Amino acid sequence: MSVKASKARPRARDLGIPFDGTPGRWNAITDVAGVEVGYSTLVRDLRGSPEHATAVRTGVTAIHPRGKASGDPVFAGWFSLNGNGEMTGTTWIEESGWLEGPILLTNTHSVGVARDAVIAWQLKQGRSGGQDWSLPVVAETYDGWLSDINGFHIGREQVFEALDGAQPGPVAEGNVGGGTGMVCYEFKGGTGTSSRLAGDAPSGSALGVLVQANHGLRHELQIAGVPVGREIADAPSSQGSGSAEEKGSIIVVVATDAPLLPHQLKRLARRAALGLARTGSVSGNGSGDIFIAFSTANPGAGRSKTATQVAMLPNDRMNDLFRATVQATEEAIVNALVAADT
Repeated sequence: MSVKASKARPRARDLGIPFDGTPGRWNAITDVAGVEVGYSTLVRDLRGSPEHATAVRTGVTAIHPRGKASGDPVFAGWFSLNGNGEMTGTTWIEESGWLEGPILLTNTHSVGVARDAVIAWQLKQGRSGGQDWSLPVVAETYDGWLSDINGFHIGREQVFEALDGAQPGPVAEGNVGGGTGMVCYEFKGGTGTSSRLAGDAPSGSALGVLVQANHGLRHELQIAGVPVGREIADAPSSQGSGSAEEKGSIIVVVATDAPLLPHQLKRLARRAALGLARTGSVSGNGSGDIFIAFSTANPGAGRSKTATQVAMLPNDRMNDLFRATVQATEEAIVNALVAADT
């Protein structure tokens, strides 16, 4: 499925919602040069009447930090706000500081097949990096409310489609890729993205966020600080049908071209929690809220066989990047809500 967004579809900003900060050209994670996003989307009905249909509403999202043609690792860091979820490969990121391939997002019960398929895709591309093992990063949120999650409809074909179809430029949102069957604040949710130009960081620095939003209860929802969820009277028809317990999750991917080291990227990933909070979430016990951040600076450093020099932004110049992460995460979540069709 094409990554390109529909020009006719308004986004949250187009509706007059006030957001802080200055977005990049596409207001997407792809405003960080080199980042490419691809999707595979499965939408079909299996059987039953329209009122009692068993449906497939699922997919895969692929994010290539340096584009699908590059196998060059990037510095990375990750953070779990609440760990009732999964993101594979993070133990090695914590240990090594490197993200050595694409990031994939899918549904909870397709993590294993997606992980294995990424390894197969990397081998097909000749991306072993001189080693005999791979620890891909695959994250999930649960789409079982709207999709036949136990039908295991994601296979190698869908993962390869997302990886091979990744592109730069504008990014589709809503019911696409891994976000296809997701629910956000008891409305239809899914994939959303946004970006910011970081003012005090080095000239030209950009930061982008992509979310797979499947979290929150309706009464919690806030838009631009306004508690709109409390004012919407129609009964929820989603994850908990008015349940007082949150059962959803969100994955946040943060990309920047600012020169940050792994410990700084972990700091950046933590700030996604503040953007999530701006939309009203309390990150409940049943929620898997897991964030990863990477930097496309320092190309080639991950493949050097000898001592190498890398650039690092001083910690006291990170405030604009922190601010950009919070702002872009908030807007990406609202963009997912606006773009999604019920």
